[in-house]
Amino acid sequence: MDPPKKPTRGLMAQLRQKGDALRRGGKSADNDLQVGLLPNKGSLGRNYRFIRRILLPQIFSKRGGETLRPDLAAPGGPEFHVTWIGHASWLIQTEGVNVLVDPVWANWLGIVKRVRMPGLAIAELPAIHLVLVTHAHFDHLHLASLKQVASGQPIIVPKGVGSLVKNRGYGEVVELEYWEQIACGPLTITFTPSKHWGARVVHDTHRGFGGFLIQNSAGRTVFHCGDSAYFEGFTRIGETAAIDLALMPIGAYDSMSGREVHMNPEEALTSFTDLGAKHMMPMHYGTFPLGGEPMHEPLERLHSTAAERSLTEKVTAPEEGQPGIF
Repeated sequence: MDPPKKPTRGLMAQLRQKGDALRRGGKSADNDLQVGLLPNKGSLGRNYRFIRRILLPQIFSKRGGETLRPDLAAPGGPEFHVTWIGHASWLIQTEGVNVLVDPVWANWLGIVKRVRMPGLAIAELPAIHLVLVTHAHFDHLHLASLKQVASGQPIIVPKGVGSLVKNRGYGEVVELEYWEQIACGPLTITFTPSKHWGARVVHDTHRGFGGFLIQNSAGRTVFHCGDSAYFEGFTRIGETAAIDLALMPIGAYDSMSGREVHMNPEEALTSFTDLGAKHMMPMHYGTFPLGGEPMHEPLERLHSTAAERSLTEKVTAPEEGQPGIF
């Protein structure tokens, strides 16, 4: 399949006006969503415990997982095929279009080791028609991976992030603000709020952050949350679209800084309920040791709480590299 045509300027303007209308319906001001950068009291002790109990043991452990070679033909119909690559990286396929979200194939992020193999090999991906990046943090925006994927297709990023991905081989770099939308072939992409922070380094706090609603022409929708603490805005996001599948982060909640920047599994399930989504798949756990919690804990807590809330049938924990159909 040929890459979807780039939107015309007229279509871009029309969709951005719709985004303005959606934004006026929201309740959260942008400055209420950004978490401050200053650590809370006790951060030195938390960092010491993280390095001793989590980081160092993982550095010297054998990398787990397996890179698979599944059939990755994009479905021609309205269903979505979703494949977890690891961490927050997904291959999302529908109506002949292949979308990559937050593609990270790095084995190391500085001194942080990838402890499980990517579920798919980057060299064996199908033709990628569109790339989405939720924010500029190194575990979501990995320049080497982005460069390997680039083949003249468009890339969509939050406002303020475009300068990081320019001249990387993409045909068009599109920056979106909250609730703005853009069409790409049969898909409509909406950039949604989150409660997080977007600075790649300490001083560049102007960079945006958020999630994406990915809707096909049949109206089916997948929501990629990006990174977020819990906030009331998930209800508003759920009112915007009937979400068939929500990809929700459940790890790195025991932050070394003490800031509330990620959801724990219980909060992720509450957010899933707020969204009114039909199904949930967890992410942002088990790949990179980024929080003080034990690596096995997020998934165990998710399963336990889902059972307590009678949500077990709605929650599927994916295996890296195994496509799911929704």
